[in-house]
Amino acid sequence: MTDSAERKPSHRALLIIFVTVFIDLLGFGIVLPLLPRYAQGFGATHLELGMLMASFSAMQFLFAPVWGGLSDKYGRRPILLIGLAGSTFFYAMFGYVTSLGASGALTANATVLWLLASRIGAGIAGATIPTAQAFIADSTDKANRTRGMALIGAAFGVGFTFGPLIGAMFVSDDPNGAPSPNAGYVASVLSGLALLWAIFELPESLKPGESGRAGGFRFSGLTTALSTKATATVLLSMFLTTFAFAQFESTLSLLTGALGESDRDNFLIFAYVGFVLTIAQGGIVRRLAKKMPAARLAAGGTLIMVAGLLLIGLAGKNESVRQLYWFVPVAVVGFSAVTPSLQSLLSLNTASDQQGEILGLGQSVSALARILGPVAGMLLFDEQHVAWPYWAGAGLMVLALLFMLATRSKSQPDVNQPVDALSHNDSP
Repeated sequence: MTDSAERKPSHRALLIIFVTVFIDLLGFGIVLPLLPRYAQGFGATHLELGMLMASFSAMQFLFAPVWGGLSDKYGRRPILLIGLAGSTFFYAMFGYVTSLGASGALTANATVLWLLASRIGAGIAGATIPTAQAFIADSTDKANRTRGMALIGAAFGVGFTFGPLIGAMFVSDDPNGAPSPNAGYVASVLSGLALLWAIFELPESLKPGESGRAGGFRFSGLTTALSTKATATVLLSMFLTTFAFAQFESTLSLLTGALGESDRDNFLIFAYVGFVLTIAQGGIVRRLAKKMPAARLAAGGTLIMVAGLLLIGLAGKNESVRQLYWFVPVAVVGFSAVTPSLQSLLSLNTASDQQGEILGLGQSVSALARILGPVAGMLLFDEQHVAWPYWAGAGLMVLALLFMLATRSKSQPDVNQPVDALSHNDSP
């Protein structure tokens, strides 16, 4: 490992990475809550709606390790630029197809198929998140890896805060109103601006001689990772954590609906989740990461998340919106601590020439959990027993905690080590 001076990232580079991830999640946050309404407007079947909802995460599951492995070979910069260019194109495509369907220029069936194609493309383009994580890993020392990964989480939170707020502008009060194409166009323009900025300002984070050693994406590398106890344990913990949180996210709108909240209120509570995520990862977790090892922070976050999910189930059982607003932050803060800690542990147990590939595998595992978690959540949710998805999620997190307690990274730095590569970059 190179010394801290060589691993000190520039403020501008971190800001661009922050914006890149923010734009990815902003587009996701704008479009995702609108998909059920759009699908209903174009007469999509439940199967077609399910495919629209799952396609983005399915492509991330398939392509995250591919992009990550290619970034190990060719560098982080070109892969991130390709991802932004793809997001710009496919979000524009989403808007254009919506406008054609709303005007009658495309049949309803053709509109749904083209919307699906645009979501598949956006999912492939958005699967470059692990490349951004690898950029952070390239740019930070071991003592500051968790803080760097929390920066990615904060970008997720900001994007997921403003995405639903922007999306709420395109919710028509008329249930029979035509879907607006502006959501896709806004996401496309923002992606295009981020692309232009990255073209001129984003440096390459791989040092001379580091790129090309991994040879790009290799299935053998993934097999080796899964056969390594420490890596496999972290990946399993990531799956369980994301699965439990995906159950919460996917059923939240059903819960608020059962409690009498409107569609517009749903957007606001999702924005509330994103806001808490931003504050927790951008402020609280990044500071805690300076004082405790990643494994301990992950375990503590898991306990908090267990408590939060149990309390959310209690709020649903009590039919209390007020309690829901009080208890949601508990689960979100817990998740905010767990996610960057596990990403840090995964990175710390990975060779420098495989960061993109293995972090891509972690993203792929998380994407699979985001596909399966909502299915389980929907099956468990019952208006007579609204607490089941959250209490089941708490049970999964207890299981994840057992795995985390068994995780010990040999490369975990001393928490008192006076190395602070991000000390002059506390804000993105």
